[in-house]
Amino acid sequence: MKETTIIERKKIKLKDGVLITGLPGIGLVGRVACKYTVKKLRAEKIADLYSPHFPHQVLMNKKGGMRMLKNSFYIGRGSKRPFVVMLGDVQALTPEGQYELAGRVIEYAKRIGITEIITIGGYSTGKLTEAKRVFGSANNKKMIEKFKKIGVVFGEARGSIIGIAGVLPALAGLNKIDGICLMGETHGGYVDAASAKKVVELLSKYLGFRINLEELEKVAKEGEVAIKQIEDEVKKYMGGEQKEISYIR
Repeated sequence: MKETTIIERKKIKLKDGVLITGLPGIGLVGRVACKYTVKKLRAEKIADLYSPHFPHQVLMNKKGGMRMLKNSFYIGRGSKRPFVVMLGDVQALTPEGQYELAGRVIEYAKRIGITEIITIGGYSTGKLTEAKRVFGSANNKKMIEKFKKIGVVFGEARGSIIGIAGVLPALAGLNKIDGICLMGETHGGYVDAASAKKVVELLSKYLGFRINLEELEKVAKEGEVAIKQIEDEVKKYMGGEQKEISYIR
């Protein structure tokens, strides 16, 4: 395999479709949000993406088989717009790989009728917060105004967006496709189901799909309790002198 390849399982053509991506990243916010959405909506797989820019390894299963690392596409429908969810095992390892893969995804997106791309990631604050915000960075003013109306915070996130979450919507802009990166607020040092839940709630509102969030909410609460216990233990160990705890990833 010399280049990123997308193998279609089912041919589709959408009208004004949305592509949502959630690959491994900070707090695994995007991956958790997209995987949960696909599972609960019973979304149908329509394509798999393989790339020589992924790590040179395969995954073994319990029955003794193996499979290559991949990203997959699933079709879903909301009452407002149809959408495709892209989730997967890994991201490309190199800058060249990130751009080559993003370019191939955009080609596929345009072919199946995608007019808007939403990537999901995490925005690390290094702090534990109960109220999770969703920050945004978009490739045009129209997208900023549209997502402001549903509660996305713009202008407060600083720095750069690394990986497909940033490269894909930015490159989409050069191809005249609306794009935005939604970043769930997270500590950054653990899998943040609470932040993922906040993003899913926002997406369900934006696209018009119903989803049961009880299971994700349960996981989020369990995670918050565990992290709070760790924080309390560290504070106790430090004699209560340290007000904010910094975790090592």
